[in-house]
Amino acid sequence: MASSSTNSPCAACKFLRRKCQPECVFAPYFPPDQPQKFANVHKVFGASNVTKLLNELHPSQREDAVNSLAYEADMRLRDPVYGCVGVISLLQHQLRQLQIDLSCAKSELSKYQSLGILAATHQSLGINLLAGAADGTATATVRDHHYHHHQFFPREQMFGGLDVPAGSNYDGGILAIGQITQFQQPRAAAGDDGRRTVDPS
Repeated sequence: MASSSTNSPCAACKFLRRKCQPECVFAPYFPPDQPQKFANVHKVFGASNVTKLLNELHPSQREDAVNSLAYEADMRLRDPVYGCVGVISLLQHQLRQLQIDLSCAKSELSKYQSLGILAATHQSLGINLLAGAADGTATATVRDHHYHHHQFFPREQMFGGLDVPAGSNYDGGILAIGQITQFQQPRAAAGDDGRRTVDPS
C-alpha cells in the first residue's frame, strides 16, 4: 500500500529525505518499520538502479526481486569479497559431504543386512535340525540304517544261532564277534580231528 495513505513516508523516501508520492515504487516493498532493508540495498546497488529495475518488471515480480536484492545486499555487506556466492558455495560443499555420508551409511547398512540374512539362514537351519530330532526324523534315519544292514546280513547268520530277542538292538561289533565265533568253532574241531588221524611213525 502507498505510504501517503497513512501520512508516513516509506523507508526509501525517508532515507532519501524526499516526499513519498502515492505512486512511489518503493512504498509497497520498503515499509517505514524496515529502514535497514532499504539502507543495505541503496548502499550496494543504489536507489536509481533499483528504481529502474522495478519499473522494468511486472508488478507481480517486483516483490521477489526486492527480496532477492535485499538478501544479496545483506550478504555482500557481511562478506564484501564473495557475498551470497560464498554462502552458496558453502551450502554446496555441505550438500556434497552429506551425499558422501549418506552413501557410506547405505553401504554399511547393506553389509549389516547381508550379515543378518546369513545369520538368520544359519539359525533357521539349526532350528530345522533340532525340530527334526524332536519329531523323530533323526531316529528314523538310524532305523533305516539298521534296516538296510539287516537286509544284507540275515538275522540267523549275524547272531550265529544265539538266542537274541527280536526287539533287541545290538552293536554291529558284537554281532560280528558272534559270527566269527560261529565260523571258528568248526574249523578248530576239524583241526583236532586231523591231529588224531596222523600216524606219528
